[in-house]
Formats: sequence, C-alpha cells, structure tokens
Amino acid sequence: MKLLIASDIHGSAYWCQKLVDAVATEKPDRLVLLGDILYHGPRNDLPRDYAPKQVIALLNPLASTIIACRGNCEAEVDQMVLDFACMADSNTLVDSQTNTTIFLSHGHIWGPGLHNSINHWPALKPGDIFMYGHTHKKVHQQVSAHDDEAHAGIILFNPGSVSIPKDGTASYGIYENGELYHVLL
Repeated sequence: MKLLIASDIHGSAYWCQKLVDAVATEKPDRLVLLGDILYHGPRNDLPRDYAPKQVIALLNPLASTIIACRGNCEAEVDQMVLDFACMADSNTLVDSQTNTTIFLSHGHIWGPGLHNSINHWPALKPGDIFMYGHTHKKVHQQVSAHDDEAHAGIILFNPGSVSIPKDGTASYGIYENGELYHVLL
C-alpha cells in the first residue's frame, strides 16, 4: 500500500497544483488529506494564489482515491463542493501487509500534544501510526517509554503543510511498504 499524505492546503491553487503533480509522479494507491483543504483560516495569512474554487477543480478528479479528515477550517459548505467525504473527525486505514493500524486526524480533536496540537490519543498499539496535521510542522518519531509510557512504540507522523509551513518548507509524506518519509515540494 502506498499513501501520499498531505495536510493544510488552505485554498492555495499554486501549492495544490504542485501536490497534484506529485500525485501523478508518485502514483499512490490513496491520497490522504488531513484537513484544512479550502479555507485559509483566521489565524493564517492568505497563501500563495489563494483560490479555493481552483483547489476544488484540482482535487475533485482525484476523489475516488482520496480519504480525508475534517480540519479546524472545514465547514459544511466544503462538503457541498468536494466530491469526497471531508467531514469525519478521524479515519482509520489498516495496512494488511504489516498489520499496522494508521489513524488519521487533523490534530485539533485527536492529537499527540506536540507543537500546539491537542493531547487526545486514540487507542493504538505499539507499531501503529498516528498521522495528523494542524501544526504545519513535520514530525516523524516513535514514542519512547521514557517520553510517554502509555503510548510507547506508537509512530507519530505529521506531513507538515502543503501551503503554509511553519517549519520553513512545504511538504507532504509518503507511506510505502511500512516506511514513512517526508518529501519537500
């Protein structure tokens, strides 16, 4: 199973086009969108080429491959214009080859407590993956017993932000053959 994981497009047609180009190059089985797709939100400046209608036109042709979660900037009207479900607080995938549960969330309802995300964990076992967005900062780490005994062995992954990175580089993530890594846009 190959996933391309992205978060926080925030209505940027420029960065969404780069993401769609990456999908064409990477050829993932699924495109995972971890929220904040169309609206920039009141705390963010407008991203480059802010054009939510163009983002809709870029993503809707990919609807059959998209699994998405609701971000804190999603509204009911977003579901009216997007051809894929985007209002779930979380989603779960299972990699049958590795028996790994992959929990998907934006980070404002379910989060690991890093970089200003809420500290509210789903039930996961060691080796499972907790994917989230929201903070606009890339994360790829395994929780150690020293840091958090209750969640030891869980892998945290934040793909960073497609359009408004708070760590300096726009990015997405890849999950393939049980491995995770970041790709800069």
